[in-house]
Amino acid sequence: MSKIKCFWLVMAVGMLISFAGSAFAKPTEIHWWHAMRGARGEVVQNIVDSFNKSQSDFKVVATYKGAYDEVVNAGVAAVRAGKQPHILQSFEVGTQTMMMSGAIYPVYQLMADKGYKIDWTQYLQPVLSYYMNADGNLMSMPFNSSTPVMYYNVDLFKKAGIPMLSKDKPITWDKLGEITGKLVKSGVEGGLVTAWQSWTQVENYSAIHNIPFASQANGYKGLDTKLLINNDKVVNHIARLKSWMADKRFYYGGQKYQGPKSEFIAQNAGVYIDSISGIAKLKKAVKDFTWDVAPLPIESWMKEPQNSIIGGASLWVFKGLPKKDYAGVAAFLKHLAGNESQIYWHKQTGYFPITLTAYDQLKSEGYYKKNPLQEVGIKQLTRRIPTEISRGLRLGYFIQIRNIINEELELVWNDSKTPQQALDNAVARSNVKLREFERIYK
Repeated sequence: MSKIKCFWLVMAVGMLISFAGSAFAKPTEIHWWHAMRGARGEVVQNIVDSFNKSQSDFKVVATYKGAYDEVVNAGVAAVRAGKQPHILQSFEVGTQTMMMSGAIYPVYQLMADKGYKIDWTQYLQPVLSYYMNADGNLMSMPFNSSTPVMYYNVDLFKKAGIPMLSKDKPITWDKLGEITGKLVKSGVEGGLVTAWQSWTQVENYSAIHNIPFASQANGYKGLDTKLLINNDKVVNHIARLKSWMADKRFYYGGQKYQGPKSEFIAQNAGVYIDSISGIAKLKKAVKDFTWDVAPLPIESWMKEPQNSIIGGASLWVFKGLPKKDYAGVAAFLKHLAGNESQIYWHKQTGYFPITLTAYDQLKSEGYYKKNPLQEVGIKQLTRRIPTEISRGLRLGYFIQIRNIINEELELVWNDSKTPQQALDNAVARSNVKLREFERIYK
């Protein structure tokens, strides 16, 4: 064989090997640690599968790592060991800690670096504002965003002769007192139960009534913030709930959601305050009665209630991974924010569609005319332009602070403290945590 033929044969073989190698190359894995389990976990996996099928360069691997706090703890440990995932789901109370960790690749920067021109004005602004830094740049991608609403048992209302509630105009707390009184008199064991008591009865109560939860614009303007929840209005609200316990108009079912939800499903309470994400769970769990959704109550003196604030979690991108991987991370986040993913997520879980384009498409298709209860939370969240107070909370060690508030409220419910004593102590204990955080990150 001549040298020329030999050369071209070698070249041909090399090209075939190269082609075969590229054709059978494994996609780059993008690891996402999350806290969604059960039906929500299945929805997450379906969204991941749709992305993986849409292209061949990247493969997202979604891994359930436990409850919110367990996911965050796992992420912290992984960063320290240099084995962090690409994406971590962290609940909203971990926002300040994540922002100041030094381990984050800001989402706004990531998307710009990878060539995505995102019109952030087309996102729900009360959601975005929670995850923005002081310069107004988005640090994490909103994912499962929710807000609390009021569920009520339609059948028990009818039995007690109580008119149905508006999906647009909130009732007053005074009116809710009358309603819960009628429910108890009609034979219902309890009137009102509430899940996530700090989030619903202190944080959102404060936001809706434009009452500062903490100084420095709820922590947005500086680390030298202090809690302010021992003000007269919040103390009076907690005192009212405590007084309702005497005749069972208010029934304490536990700090989180499991107990209150169980009491509502068992029809031991006619009114139940919880996240909009409870819609999907109630649709599957309730078979014996009809229920509906209304906005959270307001005080009679609050003529134009502010927006409620969000709960849920967002997706944070870690630094320190191979540069080529971030193209896949950005592509996946873009996929998550797409209309198809957002509409599917909203319909299946009750969580907000985070973009206005997805929301507008749902409206144009008549989805909310058929499912009006799923729009109650969105309207409540967007009924006013957020103020410095109602845009959210930005506190260090917020996870511990919520636990402190919950502990002190339980001492009110079990007659160990007055509402003023409990909230005074919650402020004092929380301020110690805030000073610890300030010393570390200032």
